Amino acid sequence: MAAKYSSKINKIRSFALILVFAGIIIMYLGLFFQSSPLLMTLFMLLGFLAIIGSTVTYFWIGMLSTKTVQVMCPNCERTTKVLGRVDACMYCDEPLTMDKSLEGKEFDEAYNHKKK
Repeated sequence: MAAKYSSKINKIRSFALILVFAGIIIMYLGLFFQSSPLLMTLFMLLGFLAIIGSTVTYFWIGMLSTKTVQVMCPNCERTTKVLGRVDACMYCDEPLTMDKSLEGKEFDEAYNHKKK
């Protein structure tokens, strides 16, 4: 059974999207505490902070994706971005590497971490 890989950029974008929805849900939960202004304000602020966190995350990944290397995926033949030594195609999740010493080896995201 083949393992399912995902592009690092897509993972970070998904995390930011989850933060947006979590922030909205947290703020909605604050409406149930209208009788307690302190609790309602706390939930509204926490939800607002989650949405601000998602905005910062989207900005950060946007800046990061401008520094990536664009390559042609050998599987789906679409242009995709590679972030780090190993990554997956953004469209078909094909494992990709820019490091010639890793070609033919089993895909492992640990190759992106510096060894101590």
